[in-house]
Amino acid sequence: GDRGATWLSWLRNPPLSPAPRNVMRLLERLDHVRAIGLAPARAATIPTAAFDRIADEAVRITPQHLAELPDQRRHAVLAAAALRLRESLADAVLTMMDKLLGSMMRRAENRTRDKALGTIRALQTQLRLLTGSCRLLIDARAQGLDSLAAMAIDWEKLRTAVGEAEILVAPETTDRTAELIDRHRSLRPVIGPFLNAFTFQGAGPVQGLLDAVRVVGDVYRTGRRRLPDNPPLRFVPPSWRPFVLRDGQVVRAAYELCALTQLRDRLRAGDIWVEESRQYRAFDSYLLPPATFAALRDRGPLPLAIDTDFDTFIAGRRARLDTAIEQVTALARQGELPQVRLDAGGLVISPLKAMTLPDAEDVRRMVYDRLPRVKITDLLLEVDGWTGFSECFTHRRSGRPADDRNALLTVILADGINLGLTRMADTCQAATLRQLAHLHDWHVSESAYGAALARLIDAHRALPLSSLWGDGTTSSSDGQLFHAGGRGAAIGVINARNGNEPGVSFYTHISDQYDPFASRVIAATAGEAPYVLDGLLYHATGLSIEEHYTDTGGASDHVFGLMPFFGYRFAPRLRDLKERRLHLLPQQDAGALLAGLTGDPVAVGHVADHWDELLRLVTSIRSGTVTASAMLRRLSAYPRQNGLALALRDVGRIERSIFMLDWLRDIDLRRRAQAGLNKGEARNALARALFFNQLGELRDRRFENQTYRASGLNLLVAAIILWNTRYLEQAIAGMAVPPEAARHIAPLGWEHISLTGDYRWNTDERPPAGRLRPLRTPASLLAA
Repeated sequence: GDRGATWLSWLRNPPLSPAPRNVMRLLERLDHVRAIGLAPARAATIPTAAFDRIADEAVRITPQHLAELPDQRRHAVLAAAALRLRESLADAVLTMMDKLLGSMMRRAENRTRDKALGTIRALQTQLRLLTGSCRLLIDARAQGLDSLAAMAIDWEKLRTAVGEAEILVAPETTDRTAELIDRHRSLRPVIGPFLNAFTFQGAGPVQGLLDAVRVVGDVYRTGRRRLPDNPPLRFVPPSWRPFVLRDGQVVRAAYELCALTQLRDRLRAGDIWVEESRQYRAFDSYLLPPATFAALRDRGPLPLAIDTDFDTFIAGRRARLDTAIEQVTALARQGELPQVRLDAGGLVISPLKAMTLPDAEDVRRMVYDRLPRVKITDLLLEVDGWTGFSECFTHRRSGRPADDRNALLTVILADGINLGLTRMADTCQAATLRQLAHLHDWHVSESAYGAALARLIDAHRALPLSSLWGDGTTSSSDGQLFHAGGRGAAIGVINARNGNEPGVSFYTHISDQYDPFASRVIAATAGEAPYVLDGLLYHATGLSIEEHYTDTGGASDHVFGLMPFFGYRFAPRLRDLKERRLHLLPQQDAGALLAGLTGDPVAVGHVADHWDELLRLVTSIRSGTVTASAMLRRLSAYPRQNGLALALRDVGRIERSIFMLDWLRDIDLRRRAQAGLNKGEARNALARALFFNQLGELRDRRFENQTYRASGLNLLVAAIILWNTRYLEQAIAGMAVPPEAARHIAPLGWEHISLTGDYRWNTDERPPAGRLRPLRTPASLLAA
C-alpha cells in the first residue's frame, strides 16, 4: 500500500486525482475500514447530530490528541471515524470511477473530432470522383445510353473511390464510442475490483443492467477470458448495439464499457444505489418516510406556498395563462408590447437601453476619492468591532470563541485571498503555521462562515444607504469560474459553458442591496440550475427574497417547477427565449398570434397521478430532509420515462409559459432581471480582485478546503461591502449627492483598499467605538 505514519492519517488522506492506480488505492483503504467489522447501522443508534459531532472530531483529531482522550471517548471517536470513513471512501471510489469514465470520454471525443477533420479532407477527394462518375451516369441515362461500356467512366478509379469512401463513412472511423472502446485496455485492471467491491441495488427497469454488472464482475473474479453465452443485453441502448454485437457475437470490451457507462448514469440518477454510500443512496431514502409525510399532510397544511389541492392549483394556473395570453395578444395587435414585436413574421425582442445617468462614473469616482485609504487587515478589525462576526467561529467541541482573535482573522483572510495557511504564516506575525492550522481545523466550519456572513449582511441591511439600492426582496445568482492549478480531481467531465478546463465554480447569490448571502462550490463542469434554490433556502440572513434572476445556465423546467412551491418568482434572462415553446393546458387556445410559439400541451393527467409524490418531494426539501440540489441533480439524470421527473418538468413548463408571457408584456421585469444580474457581475469583479494569490487558481483539490476558500472569499466581499457602505454614506452626505445619483454608486470599489503587504493586525489604529475614520479631503465638491 501507500501508508504513511499512522493508519488513521493514511485513511484520512486518500488520493484524489482520477487514475486507475488511485481507484485501487481507494479500494485498499475501503477494504481496511470494512475489515474493522463495524456495521454501518451502528451510526443510527445515537441521534444524527451527536454522531455527526463525534465523526467531525474524528476526521480532524491528531493521533497525539486521540491518545490523550479517556478510553471510552477514544473508542467512540475511533468507531465514528471508521463508520464515516467507510461512507466517504465508498463515495470516493464511486466518484473517481465516474470521473475516470468522463476523462476517457473526453479524450475519445477529442480524438474523434481530430479524425473527423481528417476524414472530411479525405472524403472531399473521393466525393469529387464519385460526383463526376454519377454525373456521367445521369447524362448517359438522359442520352438513352444503356451500355456501361459506352460511358466514359474510369471504373477502376470508381471502384477504389467507393471502397475508400465506405471505410471513411463506417461508424468506427469517426465515432466517439469506437474511440472509447479502444481505450478499454487502460481501464481493464480496475473494472473487476471496482464491480466486485460493491453490492449494487436497484428496482424495475434497471434489473437488466444489474444482471450485466454481476456477469462482468463474475468474469473478472473467476479469471475467465470470455463472457458467458447469452449475457443480458436488455440494458444496451441503440447507440451501443452496433459495437456490442458484431456478427452475432458479443464484443467483451464494448459490453463492459457499455455496462460501466450505463451504471454511471443510473448511479447519478439514484435508481441504482449502494447502501454503504452517502452520495449514491436510493432516491427514496432521501425523502421523508411516507408515513411521516402522510401524518404531516393529515395535520395540515403542508409548509408550502401553493394551494396543495391539485384541481385548485391547476385552475389558478389556467386563469393566469388565460389572462396573460389575452393581454399579450391585445398589446401585440396594438403594437404596444414594450420593445417587443410580435406579428405574423415572428417574435423580436429588442435589447434594453442603458438606464445609467450620463455622469454616473464621474460622481462615483469623486465619492470614492473621499473614502479613507485602508489596509485589508484594518478593515476587517473595524468591521469585526461593529459586528463581532469573529465570535461565530467557535470551537467544534467546546463551543468557545477563539482565544486569539487576530490569529483567527488571519486564517479567514488566508482563505479569502487564496493565500493558504503555509504562505500566510510566512508573511504575517500573528501566529505560526501550527497555530493557524489548529485554528482552521477546530474553529473554521461552513456553519461558522454562514453565521458570520449573516451578521455582516444583517448589519448592512440596517444601513439607510442599502435601501436606496433595493428593498432586499429580489436577488440574482451566477457562477464564477476559478481554474485548478495543474492536473487535479476536477478533470474528467465537460460542460458547455466552461469546456473541460479543470476547476470549480463559486456559485453566489446576491441581493438587490449587493449582499452576497450565499456561496457554494460546484464543479466547473456541472450545470448551475440545480443549485439555484439552495442559496435561497439555506442562508442564515434575515433576507426575505420574493423574486430571483439567473442567466440561461441557471434555468431549467425543473427549477421553474419547484420555485412556486417555496414562494419564489423565477425570472431568468433566457438567451434562447424565442426558441422556447409555450406549453398550455388541454383545451387552452393561444390564438393565432401566439400559435407559432406553442408546443405540446401539458400532460395534466400525468401531473395529477404524481401530485402526491411531488408534494412529498418538496415537503422533504422544505423540512431540510434533503437539499434541493441533491434532488434536482438526480431528477435531471433520470431517463425520460421517469414519472416524477416528467411530472415536475410539466409543472415547470406551466410556470415557464406564464413567465415568458410576463416577460413579453412587462419591461420592468426585464429591467429588474438585467439590473440584478449586473450587480452579480460587479460583485464577481471584486471577488476576482481579492482572490489574486496563486494566480487566482485553486491548488487545493479537497472539496472541503475549496468550500472554505469560497466562503472566506464571500465573507471578505461582504465585509468590504459593509465597510464601503458606511463610509459612502458619510461621503455622500457631505457632498450632497442626490439620491438618483447615489443609487448608481455600488459599494464594490476596492481601489482604496491595500490587499497586499505583511498582514499585521494593528488594533491601536482602529477608530474609537462609535466613530469612523476621517474622510479624505475632496479635490472638488459636487454642486447640490
